Amino acid sequence: MSVAAGRAAPALSEPELAAWRGLLRAHATLVRTLDAELERAHGLPLSSFEVLRALEAAPARRLRMCEVASTALLSRSGITRLVDRLERDGLVVREGCEADARGAFAVLTDAGAARLLAARATHIEGIRRHFASHFTVAELEALGRCLARLGPCSPPA
Repeated sequence: MSVAAGRAAPALSEPELAAWRGLLRAHATLVRTLDAELERAHGLPLSSFEVLRALEAAPARRLRMCEVASTALLSRSGITRLVDRLERDGLVVREGCEADARGAFAVLTDAGAARLLAARATHIEGIRRHFASHFTVAELEALGRCLARLGPCSPPA
């Protein structure tokens, strides 16, 4: 019988609840802080930074829109709006897909690569200051191993 069929799941234990809430709180705080720093210093929100970073790492600096969406952890409509803004700012261009007339590629422009390069130091420094500096190397290694159990990770910044 599943939980959906009417049987209540047992409550989370204190350690389970503390770990879960801690993960959510840390993620929300870090994302909000890094987003604000990138926006203030470079006019580039964290979600835009992640899209530009993914495009930079891709062959020919281009990805299909569905690949961009999965990399940035956004819905297709969300990625469409984000790429619209990046395109308006000259940081990416869209190219049609010859193999699929309905598909499109997002392609990093030279201006996008330059903005990413300028923002990268702010991003790395923010990660170190707000996250990595709170742990020893051994703790970071252990945390990395623990979090890797939850699923595949995107490439490092």
